Amino acid sequence: MKRGEIYLAYLNLNKDKEVGKLRPVLILQSDFLNEVNHPTVIILPLTTQLIDNAYPLRYRISKRGKLRQDSDVLCDQISSISIQRIKDDLICKVYDDEMIEIEKQVKLVLDFN
Repeated sequence: MKRGEIYLAYLNLNKDKEVGKLRPVLILQSDFLNEVNHPTVIILPLTTQLIDNAYPLRYRISKRGKLRQDSDVLCDQISSISIQRIKDDLICKVYDDEMIEIEKQVKLVLDFN
């Protein structure tokens, strides 16, 4: 598992506006932690319920690989989950320029300068 890759993950049952169920997630956590088998991983969930002009809360990625539909990365839904919730099959990887933009949006959401 590497930063910038997308996998399916089992997320907790949703409450209120939280995202739930089996869904694609983007690995946000550093590869340093991924390589030492850290027991949890920091992710951003994806949704196919697209909303235009939702910057900086969402970032649109086009379908590719095993990602069957265009999807929005939910930049305001940062979660840490057990690596046991991640399914083994890689769906796809975001491009480097996309990851840079997603990082910018997460920084805005978190007010990191």
